[in-house]
Amino acid sequence: MHRRKKTVGKVTESAEDYLERIHELVERQGFASVSEIAETLKLTRSTVSNMVRRLAAQGLLNYQRYRGFSLTAQGLAVARAIQSRHEILTDFLELLGLEPEDVREDVEGIEHHVSPAALEALAALTRALRKHPATLKLVLNRKP
Repeated sequence: MHRRKKTVGKVTESAEDYLERIHELVERQGFASVSEIAETLKLTRSTVSNMVRRLAAQGLLNYQRYRGFSLTAQGLAVARAIQSRHEILTDFLELLGLEPEDVREDVEGIEHHVSPAALEALAALTRALRKHPATLKLVLNRKP
């Protein structure tokens, strides 16, 4: 599937994918390596190395060749925002009763294209539907 690169602030969709994976790995095991990022994103190590250097130049990563990397405070803030957006979209789609694989695929397709206003509206809607599950049931059982 071809995805169009979109710049959000100064961070592209591709860079967001890297930051998201790096953050997940660091949270899970305390570090991230070029090899692991390449494996999880299904890219070559040289492609990942190039992006890591670019992210470091943008001030999002601390990078030392052959020593690995970590997120800077700015990189961590961006990664956390990406993670929050991912969680809000996942929560909303799961609430609708979609299959887990569909949720994963849809979140990956939507997450780079949703505006902050739409994201906040989805978060508010999700909170409201969780408070009033009868409304959700009514909406989901509605026939055209």
